[in-house]
Amino acid sequence: MNSNELLREILFTIGTYEFSFGQFLGLAFTTVFIFTLYFFAFNTALPKYFKWDNTNQQNKERTIFNVRFLFVVMALLGLLLSLNFDYVLYKTETATFRISTILEAILIFQMARILDSVLTKVFSRNYNSRMKDGEFASNNDRDKADSQVKAGKILQYIVYVIAFIWILRSVNFDFVIPFGSGTSSLEFRISNIFMAILIILFARLIAWFVLNLIFFRYYERNKINVGSRFAINQLVQYVIYIFAAIIALENLGIQMTVIWGGAAALLVGIGLGLQHIFNDLVSGLILLFERTVEVEDVVDVGGMVGTVKRIGLRTSLVETRDNKTVIVPNSKLVADKVVNWSHYDDKSRFSLAVGVAYGSDTEKVKEILNAIATENIYILKYPSPFIRFKDFSASSLAFELHFWTKNFIIIEDIKSDLRFAIDKAFRENDIEIPFPQRVIRQK
Repeated sequence: MNSNELLREILFTIGTYEFSFGQFLGLAFTTVFIFTLYFFAFNTALPKYFKWDNTNQQNKERTIFNVRFLFVVMALLGLLLSLNFDYVLYKTETATFRISTILEAILIFQMARILDSVLTKVFSRNYNSRMKDGEFASNNDRDKADSQVKAGKILQYIVYVIAFIWILRSVNFDFVIPFGSGTSSLEFRISNIFMAILIILFARLIAWFVLNLIFFRYYERNKINVGSRFAINQLVQYVIYIFAAIIALENLGIQMTVIWGGAAALLVGIGLGLQHIFNDLVSGLILLFERTVEVEDVVDVGGMVGTVKRIGLRTSLVETRDNKTVIVPNSKLVADKVVNWSHYDDKSRFSLAVGVAYGSDTEKVKEILNAIATENIYILKYPSPFIRFKDFSASSLAFELHFWTKNFIIIEDIKSDLRFAIDKAFRENDIEIPFPQRVIRQK
């Protein structure tokens, strides 16, 4: 008797069902395999996971239940396939639903749930512990941790989308959806739609990986400023998302040559009506490439002073001194006159005018102004402030206090503090600040 005949040898019969030696071997192998995995999971993998995670008892019980349920479904599926008990429940022209079909779908979904739980713990464990202990030293640390949690969310979405595609194909439910009619009609499957979503999600994950794990180290090593980082990150994201969109459309069966031809004709038709929008879009790209205005720069746009918080493709966000966010079209930052207080340097010079009465001790005035400027915590020690005797004006001796500071946004508050201090010091030293007087003479 050869091996094939041995495998087909009937061991026993129950009614119309015949149990062969090959089925016995398949059942034995499946049983050993599942019990081996079960033993490894509950004696090695889960104890190490619980020790690493340090979770509470309720979460442990939930995890144990999910894993046990997974093995139950796996055992039932193995039993059905080994004993050939896989009966047809429902059948159509395109799909056949068996008992194993339902069990496969449940098994895939349960695996996705367990993987989702693990990924959530991996990406949020460090964040939650640091939040609890208050260890974030700066907003950058918090932003980096938030970004890591978002990456975990993207991975969760990827897991469930892959599981859904797997279920669709395993249960033969991946129907063809017609779109359009005639020569311009398209046909794509349900799984193609989810594949396109999966491509976009992978693009977001790749962008996160490139920007936070590769480029971040480059930024730290070369001490790249915040504005340059933002510009580079935006350009990299645009490139990745454009390629991802092209691949996703190709996956749906949409020919890109048709899109480019239609887009060219469409742009010619609406170009005149959307000149300003296209101008802003092109200006946004110019800003990101030239970096004449960068994120965290303090700019003066048409008399409005504020900090650039974001540079988008069409508009930029500028936060004023009153903590109001102003949406500025990018063309304003490119074509109009913009004063950038912090483009080449993080400090700038300002001045404060003050007048004293004729006959005042000018050396004493200079000494007082210098002392006041030196004592102010917002004024830089180097370059050191200096006093300029500007003019002999009509009613006073005109002086100017010049100083450097990095605190551009609160410059008016700094000047106000200086004026308070100057007024107090002049009163204590009997130095008069004159004011214009008019004498009316009657004839």
